[in-house]
Amino acid sequence: MKIIKYKNPINTEIRAKEVRLISNDGEQLGVVSLDEAMKISLEENLDLVMIAPKAKPPVCKIMDYHKFAYEQAKKEKEARKKQRTITVKEVRFSPTTEDHDVTIKANQARGFLNNGDKVKVTVRFRGRERAYTENGLEILKSFAEKLEDVCQIERKPKLEGRNMIMVLGPKKV
Repeated sequence: MKIIKYKNPINTEIRAKEVRLISNDGEQLGVVSLDEAMKISLEENLDLVMIAPKAKPPVCKIMDYHKFAYEQAKKEKEARKKQRTITVKEVRFSPTTEDHDVTIKANQARGFLNNGDKVKVTVRFRGRERAYTENGLEILKSFAEKLEDVCQIERKPKLEGRNMIMVLGPKKV
């Protein structure tokens, strides 16, 4: 049998003296003592569940807690199913990369962007190549131009240490 983690205090776990009580069908029963609320929930053969502990007085509802917990778990599962994680793919160049190689990597990045991923484009400068940062900037600009129909620039080219980095994201439809 699966063990249910109780997020909301139920029945004897409730420590308030008075509670605002809501019936199973959503009707407000007003502010009553905890003993009276427990008695009403026992008569209906249901649980007393605290749904708003921070309120003054705390709000409790008479309901079948296991059914409530099941519905909550179902909603959370649906929300996780609809969630999409965005991954960042990286494409690297050097300042001496030829135009044909840029085109090939742009076609590869097009696939990443069509899948909804972001693309981080990096030009790495080694040794004396650091004197030619304008070559790296030209490579990044031509790369972005080849993909302008499927992407938007999220982070403009910027020199960070030995690397010039630009981030591209898929175009919003």
